[in-house]
Amino acid sequence: MTKIEDGAVVLFQGDSITDCGRNREIGTDLGRGYALIASALFASKYPEKQVQFINRGISGNRVKDLQQRWQEDCLDLNPTWVSIYIGINDTWRRYDRNDPTSVEAFAEGYRDLIVRTKETLDAKLILVEPFVLPVPEDRKRWREDLDPKINAVRELAREFETLYVPLDGMFAAASTKAPSAYWAPDGVHPSPAGHALIANAWLEAAQA
Repeated sequence: MTKIEDGAVVLFQGDSITDCGRNREIGTDLGRGYALIASALFASKYPEKQVQFINRGISGNRVKDLQQRWQEDCLDLNPTWVSIYIGINDTWRRYDRNDPTSVEAFAEGYRDLIVRTKETLDAKLILVEPFVLPVPEDRKRWREDLDPKINAVRELAREFETLYVPLDGMFAAASTKAPSAYWAPDGVHPSPAGHALIANAWLEAAQA
């Protein structure tokens, strides 16, 4: 049986992968990615639970951006479940804008989100690990920056006993069945098939 309770409010938080073109003017819009797919599959399987899903992902966000809007876009919404998927932009900005985020600052900011959530809400947490695939070729260089951040997220999940969605290994494994670009054309933003992978892994973590 799923861990998600009757009448739950599930909040998806993150960057462009979560945002995925959602209409900001419509508070119930879930975008076109994994948040929509996961919520649709869940709702079709558990209609009696009447679970509400909310998407507040914003394209380009880093951990520090989530920190700045956490009160309004998380705590004030009073969710019973909080799904956090952040980190790839904390790596990307080092390479495209020479604006790096140290692994220490990343972990500290992420910890702050978790602590504030736990102190304010009686909410369960799902942490989604960031991933990158080697398309185009220059993405391979990103591993030195991203890998320690992935480890930081894993350590936080262990420390706070959250649910966890291990995307990096999953996308690597999927890339043995079809080319990396099939799952994420730019190595970062998932294709529809990639979003379906995330949605299924998210539902699995929630035992749904």
